[in-house]
Amino acid sequence: LADDSATSAAVARARMQRSLRLCLLAGIASALLCSTVVRAEGVESVSAAADALAGNVADAGVAAAAAAPVENFAFQADVNKLMDIIINSLYSKKEVFLRELISNASDALDKIRFMSLTEEGVLGSGETAKLEMKIIADKTRKTLTIIDRGVGMTREDLIQHLGTVAQSGTSSFIEAFSEGADVNLIGQFGVGFYSVYLVADTVTVTSKSSEDDKQWIWESTADSTFSVTEDPEGATLGRGTQITLHLKEDCLEFLEEERLRGLVKHYSEFINFPIYLYTTKEEEEEVPVDALEESEEEEEEEEEDASVEDVEEEEEDAAPKTKKVKRIVNDWELVNDAKALWTRTPTDISEEEYQAFYKTLSKDHNGALTYTHFNAEGEVEFKSILFIPGEAPHDLYQDYYKKIKNIKLYVRRVMITDEFDELLPRYLSFIRGVVDSDSLPLNVSREMLQQNKVLKVIGKKMTRKVLAMIKSLADAEKRVGDTDEDEAAKETEEGDAPASKEDALKYAQFWKSFGKYIKMGLMEDSSNRTRLAKLLRYATSKSESEISLEDYVSGMKEDQKNIYYISGESRESLLKSPAVEKLLLKEIEVIFMTDPLDEYTVQHLTEFEGKRLINAAREGLKLDEQPSEKRLHDMYKEKFAPLTSFIKQALGGKVDKVTVSKHLVKSPVVVTTADYGWTAQMEKVMKAQAFADNSRHEFMKAKRNFEFNPRHPLIVELNKKVQAEPEDKGAADMLTSLYMASVLQAGYQLTPEEVSDFAERVTAVVTSGLGLDADAELLPELEVPEAEAAEDDEEEEIEEVPMDESTPAEEASESETAAVEMPEDEPAAEPAQKDEV
Repeated sequence: LADDSATSAAVARARMQRSLRLCLLAGIASALLCSTVVRAEGVESVSAAADALAGNVADAGVAAAAAAPVENFAFQADVNKLMDIIINSLYSKKEVFLRELISNASDALDKIRFMSLTEEGVLGSGETAKLEMKIIADKTRKTLTIIDRGVGMTREDLIQHLGTVAQSGTSSFIEAFSEGADVNLIGQFGVGFYSVYLVADTVTVTSKSSEDDKQWIWESTADSTFSVTEDPEGATLGRGTQITLHLKEDCLEFLEEERLRGLVKHYSEFINFPIYLYTTKEEEEEVPVDALEESEEEEEEEEEDASVEDVEEEEEDAAPKTKKVKRIVNDWELVNDAKALWTRTPTDISEEEYQAFYKTLSKDHNGALTYTHFNAEGEVEFKSILFIPGEAPHDLYQDYYKKIKNIKLYVRRVMITDEFDELLPRYLSFIRGVVDSDSLPLNVSREMLQQNKVLKVIGKKMTRKVLAMIKSLADAEKRVGDTDEDEAAKETEEGDAPASKEDALKYAQFWKSFGKYIKMGLMEDSSNRTRLAKLLRYATSKSESEISLEDYVSGMKEDQKNIYYISGESRESLLKSPAVEKLLLKEIEVIFMTDPLDEYTVQHLTEFEGKRLINAAREGLKLDEQPSEKRLHDMYKEKFAPLTSFIKQALGGKVDKVTVSKHLVKSPVVVTTADYGWTAQMEKVMKAQAFADNSRHEFMKAKRNFEFNPRHPLIVELNKKVQAEPEDKGAADMLTSLYMASVLQAGYQLTPEEVSDFAERVTAVVTSGLGLDADAELLPELEVPEAEAAEDDEEEEIEEVPMDESTPAEEASESETAAVEMPEDEPAAEPAQKDEV
């Protein structure tokens, strides 16, 4: 039999070798066939031949794999190193341990609540039936205890869930129930419990399950071992879990009540179950006075006042005597009294509840200006409530680029983080609110999101909702005037603040507080630039109150093709600007931009609803002209050609062009800006920068154009004078003075040399007006009378008389001290009479 089996094995090996050789030959043949096919039929047949070759090789590999034995191995881990990684590398802040423990306790309470729906009597009765959490800090023992009345754990549960790293009891619980059960639990990864070793050396877990009559104690010091024993004191908990942390010396701050209260409010304020903190307070209390103390007080009162009437004594005796004493009082304080408003339907929430929630969330005593409450569905599902503050914070404009923690990210009502910039753009950082999602891809430490794509989707939806909320605030007047009740009801169902007559004034308040941020958004957010442009508000030449660009376009003249604006310090000064005289004459509305940011804004907003934005202070004012107006302008250019050449020669390189103006109506001259470069307002803004580059100023300064009014008498006379005498220096001085005055009127700044020159010219004008000679000498100084001079000399000598040597300063101070210490029965010596000066 042995020989037969050996023979059979040899035959089998021979057959296997023969099969492998055949497979190899088949592969070679296929390769040769593939090359032949490529040469014959081209590149299109390569893929088919390669597939045939791959199939033959794969069959050979499968045969070889079936013949060779396969061994499976399990990964091994060093428990000590694994625990060290989880404790010291997973979390960036030690304080998150309390969030993780409260989240675990909330899951335990949710489990028992869910079980009570199907199992009658599982909650128990009395104190055991209360679904709550308690936190106790013991400074004497340096321990922190968290107690919950949740589902509890048996001995096997303690070993399986706490003894196995990354074993999530919550996940196992959810899998145990049928699909579609709305449990809404928090735990995902099974490592949150081990964050306790961030602050504790030793952790003791005492737990009593409703499925076990015994109470068990689990204890570990974060090494590779733990112990589980039966509680010798019996089932003291009734049901639930008690976790006791023996804190490290450098973590004793977590025993302070204020610290614990702040952490609970920060991370777990909206947990469904109440969280109580054991507090210690000092209170004053009135207690009755003892008989011995009462007799002592009566004796003291008799010594102080012996003339007390009998009637008053009877009244005092009749009234019980008490005194105030201080005593230590311990009590349970409810920390998380706020409710997660975003989990409810918007139609079920009142205006007062929204305002109260805003004040709780933002710690702002002022109410919110408006809000939006929505549920987003699709690629990522989340719920959110966003608020616009009623007033801008005092430090809002101090640092535009600083991180502002106004949006809080929650996952199942547990605050994850408020430190991110991905949800809302920087120009909407003043928005406050919450975002809650059950499906965000968190990392294990819950401190960051793993997929930026998800954040972008959420941020895009939130940005559009915020802009829609602001737009509805801007359109409040139309909404109030709308009589369509169905439309109003639809807006209310979506969670927007209902429209009211007060909303008509709210946008003006919003623009005053946050208008600069909207302008910053117009520069930064190109995708929403059209939406943001509709939110802009400006005063105009026809309206002192600020209007929108939509209102401007709707009020344009039929033949007007462009939107005209001018920038400057104030509306009053811009109304008097020579650059807008022609526009005002034609009754064309001009937008007045008085904010320094407007200069940056219009660089990114070149048109609105197909209308170009034209700066009225730039050269070549683009107005629709009739053929007759064009011929008239050419005639003026020909008539004043001598003056044009004279001005270019007189001003030299100060101006780039000299031309007949299309801006002016009443003023003689005006200085305009070239099409490229800084305007007068922009030049001021750039020079005011703390880190301004002066070399760049010279490069970016726009060329100035000098325009004159051909109908003004001053210009007409100058033209005649220049024609009569082309080298007239007086005319050149006049034109230079006009140029400097027009530069200042246009909003530009003169150079230091021009300032000195301009001051001299003004002085010369005043001198000439008074009929004085420009080279007149100064008058001699006034002579002081001799008698008055002698009196002044005497006063100076008297003031400089030194103290008498016989009474030095030390003796004078000693005499003053002696006079102060003189007994009351001896009168003090009269001081010597001082000489009058």
